[in-house]
Amino acid sequence: MGQLRAGVIGLGRMGSTFDDEIEMGGVFFLPYCHAPSYVASPQTRLVAGADPHPQQREAFAARWDLERAHVHADYRDMLARERLDVVSVCTSARLRSAIVEDCARAGVKAIWAEKPIALSLREADAMVATCRREGVVLAINCSRRWHPLFDQARRLIQRGELGEILHVTGYGACGLSSSGSHLIDTLRFLADDDVEWLFGDLVPEPTDDRDREPVGNGYLSFQRGVKGFLRSMACGAANWDFEVIGTQGRIRSSNHGLDFEFHKLIPGGIRGAGLPVKVPYPWPTRMRGMGEIIIADLVQCLDAGDSPRCAGEDGLKALEIALALRASHDQGGIRVNLPLADRGLGLLSDESRHDDTPALIRNPSLLP
Repeated sequence: MGQLRAGVIGLGRMGSTFDDEIEMGGVFFLPYCHAPSYVASPQTRLVAGADPHPQQREAFAARWDLERAHVHADYRDMLARERLDVVSVCTSARLRSAIVEDCARAGVKAIWAEKPIALSLREADAMVATCRREGVVLAINCSRRWHPLFDQARRLIQRGELGEILHVTGYGACGLSSSGSHLIDTLRFLADDDVEWLFGDLVPEPTDDRDREPVGNGYLSFQRGVKGFLRSMACGAANWDFEVIGTQGRIRSSNHGLDFEFHKLIPGGIRGAGLPVKVPYPWPTRMRGMGEIIIADLVQCLDAGDSPRCAGEDGLKALEIALALRASHDQGGIRVNLPLADRGLGLLSDESRHDDTPALIRNPSLLP
């Protein structure tokens, strides 16, 4: 397959400039956001963008050396004129469902969409169904699935290096819909399973703002017996930490992905129960930018008919778990089984609450 023609819808921070804000690695290996990833990857060529805000169109064209004619005010014009193979959807979640469906029906081959997947389960269901019907690969940017060190953890787990997986834990101070998509999806990724039922204990929401995304705690039970815990409230010194505990070992990621620890049991210890010994974490010999890894994954999916590491269905399930946690809390902390029957449930992610004015326009200092 030759170079894919790529376009970006939503030319703000995640669409274009977020990498310019990054000064330290850890959870970010650059290129990370969409436009610089298409420029860096030998498998793609960035040819177009679309955004209704003229300031963002001008900045995007200048930054990525595109002619103004290829940067559109209306994404539908871009889809009609640019013969795109892959499209990134980096808009507010309020608009994401309709745009993804339009892209799928316009004949693009692959879509790389930001998280959360949508504001409601009904919207997410429609996105996934439309892409499946049109034969379009849909990836949702819950990015730790493409992170080299989290990927290494998953490989160790699947090889049985930790024995039988017992428990996964995640801490991240965030709303359960926006950055909570990362928190929830990482637990699903490490458990390598779907949540069967859960309990939620959330910070009470104002009664006049039911759609605002909550924060809180959740206890998760996965289908094959793994248990999990997540905390999306203030996490103190454990913010954005993850841990996997198995019968023969454990892995912990701390300090927002800057540190990975690997412990294995060796014979000995009290009454022969074993001694946990720290062993070197097997870092990859070469670090690639996460955006380049995502693009390579999309190309592999197009070539082989596979699903991306974080497919539309994964984004949908992250939203569904967040909604189930709220449903459990609202009913006094009862057990809630998945999937949810009410597909009209939704959450307004906090990052969408001011989406009438993009962040780059509200804060011009973020412009390169």
